[in-house]
Amino acid sequence: MALTQVSSNKCADGFQKVFEHDSTELKCKMKFAVYLPPKAETGKCPVMYWLSGLTCTEQNFITKAGSQLAAAEHGIIIVAPDTSPRGCGIEGEDESWDFGTGAGFYVNATQDPWKTNYRMYSYITEELPKLINANFPTDPDRISVSGHSMGGHGALICALKNPGKYKAVSAFAPICNPMQCPWGQKAFSGYLGSDRSTWEAYDATVLAASYSGPQLDILIDQGRDDQFLSASQLLPDNLIAVCSEKKIPVVFRLQPGYDHSYFFIYSFINDHIKHHAKYLNA
Repeated sequence: MALTQVSSNKCADGFQKVFEHDSTELKCKMKFAVYLPPKAETGKCPVMYWLSGLTCTEQNFITKAGSQLAAAEHGIIIVAPDTSPRGCGIEGEDESWDFGTGAGFYVNATQDPWKTNYRMYSYITEELPKLINANFPTDPDRISVSGHSMGGHGALICALKNPGKYKAVSAFAPICNPMQCPWGQKAFSGYLGSDRSTWEAYDATVLAASYSGPQLDILIDQGRDDQFLSASQLLPDNLIAVCSEKKIPVVFRLQPGYDHSYFFIYSFINDHIKHHAKYLNA
C-alpha cells in the first residue's frame, strides 16, 4: 500500500497534498487529494470523503471549492479521490464526457469491457479508507461523505447502502434518481447491463425507499438556475418524496440564482462542512 507524494502545499495552517498509488480494485495508478488540518499534527481527526462529478479529477475540489479553511477550523481531514480509473486502454473509454474516463458513477461494473477496472464503489468504500487509515492520523470510526452531481449520487448511495458507516452525508446538486435520467441510464446500461433490476442497487431514490438503519440526516443544496435540474438529470423531488414517506430527515435547500458550477459549491461549502462536523465531532 505504498503512497507516492505528488504535491504538498501549506494551506489554512494545514497541508493540501496529492498522492498517487497502485489501486488493487481499479488495476491502475490512481491519485487522490488529502487535506490535513493543523489538528492532524497532534491528534487523530475524522475524515470527510468528497466525491466529484463528471469530467473531474482530484484537482477540481481542492482548487475551486474553498473547503480548507472550514476543514482546518473543525479539524476534519478531507479526502478527494479521482472520479474513475485512468489510462486502462479500454476501447471507447475516452469517447464521451459522461461515460468512461472521468465518469465512473461510483458503481462496480459487471459488464465487459468495464468490469475489471471500473469498480469505483469498492474503491471508495473499501480500498481507499483502508489506505487513508493506514497512512494518516485518522479516527476510522468517524467518517462522512459528500459530493457534487455524479459525486452527490455517489455520496448518497454510499451512505444509504452502508447504514451506520458514515456519520453524515450531504450533496450539491446530486443525481438523485439515475434510473430515470439520461446520464444514469447511459452509465448504468454500459456498466451494469440491460437488466434494470441490477440498477436499483445504485439509485439513491430506490435505496432510500428500503433504508433501515440509524437515523441519517441528509443535507442537499441545489441551485435553482442549474441547467441540469431543468433538463431532468437530477430529479431531487423523487428522492425527497421517498425520504418524507420513510421519515428520513432531509434538509433540501433550493438556492435562487445558482447554477451547477463550483461557484455554487464555493458559496455553501462552509455550511456542509459544519453539518459534517456536527456529527463527526459529536
